[in-house]
Amino acid sequence: MQTRCTNTAPPPGQARGFSLVEVLISIVILTFALLGAAGLQVSSLQATREARLQAAGVRYGQELAELMRSNKNTAIKLTTASDNPYLYDSVATTLTSPNCGYPGLAACTWAGTKTAGFTSTAVAQRDVYEWAERVKADLPDARILVCQDSAPYDSDGLPRWTCSGTGETLVLKIGWTRHNTLRGATGTDATSTTSTNTGAFDKALRPAIVFPLTAGSAT
Repeated sequence: MQTRCTNTAPPPGQARGFSLVEVLISIVILTFALLGAAGLQVSSLQATREARLQAAGVRYGQELAELMRSNKNTAIKLTTASDNPYLYDSVATTLTSPNCGYPGLAACTWAGTKTAGFTSTAVAQRDVYEWAERVKADLPDARILVCQDSAPYDSDGLPRWTCSGTGETLVLKIGWTRHNTLRGATGTDATSTTSTNTGAFDKALRPAIVFPLTAGSAT
């Protein structure tokens, strides 16, 4: 008995065309998957960078608090920056090189009057100058403000630069330009602070770190 073999394979032209469509669809799907993975990687890198900057900002806040506690007699003064150099605004104040305690300068020595030697005010000026220089080097376009403020947050719970000038505690506020900002923003995008997702917030028009500073009591 003879068995008849039947060739059921599609014509060569159809087989090649159908395989090509499958390959193209696979490439498209793979491309979208790779784009998604790349976007996720970029977001992860940005989040990691922002977390590192946040951690650096908190660390600098802790360091400034320690410097103030070690120089309490000057740090507890809440009047003006001339009496308390720790009251610092990087926008309004240009720091000058200190007179002591910095590389190439004489060591700071304690004395009761300025004519007799360096005072605790001079030490505070040295502290702020050296500390602020490192903050600006580590945080991009850093803005720094130390002020007397009993209401550092607005009615929406968002941090703000405006200081009330009241309260018994100094507050450190630090902001910086983030990587995902609208660096070329103009008009409303450059000035609006209505949302944390606007270019303005990213351009440090709102503080990223609000850190209370307690130098100690007056007694």
